[in-house]
Amino acid sequence: MERSLVLIKPDAVQRGLAGEIICRLERKGLKIVAMKMLHMDRKLAQRHYAVHKGKPFFDDLVRFITSSPLIAIVFQGKNAVEIIRQLMGETNPAKASSGTIRGDFGIDIAYNLIHGSDSLENASTEIDLFFSAEEICKYDRKMDAWIY
Repeated sequence: MERSLVLIKPDAVQRGLAGEIICRLERKGLKIVAMKMLHMDRKLAQRHYAVHKGKPFFDDLVRFITSSPLIAIVFQGKNAVEIIRQLMGETNPAKASSGTIRGDFGIDIAYNLIHGSDSLENASTEIDLFFSAEEICKYDRKMDAWIY
């Protein structure tokens, strides 16, 4: 089973959309194996967005993600990375399809509600930024037999 990091960004927390977003991911069959709320500091934000360092929008990304608490979650499931990316929708909410998280709730590309790892390799790196191995739970769900 794959694992992917999801960040419910400050705008989603401020708008009271965290429960709806988590619900959509769980209803798809993905399993939460780790979750915490945190106020990301600048150092962690810079590490998380390191691939964008040097780009004109880097400082705005860091400023936004550190502006208010967020929720970090590790979801697990078959094809988790791809499924989460599909459920999130296009990065720009104006181009995101109806039925996706960003398509239904997003308005502005700067406030696009959710982050999901874009590859298995990045998922592993990102999960390690936010969670220790001890914080990730291993458990069986009876319903998994009905999903997989």
